[in-house]
Amino acid sequence: MATLAPEQRRKRELVEGAIRLMAPALDLVLAIGERVSRLVEPEDPEYYPPRAGDIEPPATTRAETRAGD
Repeated sequence: MATLAPEQRRKRELVEGAIRLMAPALDLVLAIGERVSRLVEPEDPEYYPPRAGDIEPPATTRAETRAGD
């Protein structure tokens, strides 16, 4: 990374400070939005979890493990 000029460093610190100040408010907005979305539509019929917890992965056979070597 190139060395920053003093003016660039000041702007960077200013922007990072603003982000630090806004972070709690943005977290609050996200939390409120999550609650509202659950109240409006408690269950999402189009939601599919990435993997169901009760399904076991398929067992590998000896032939499949030898083929991978």
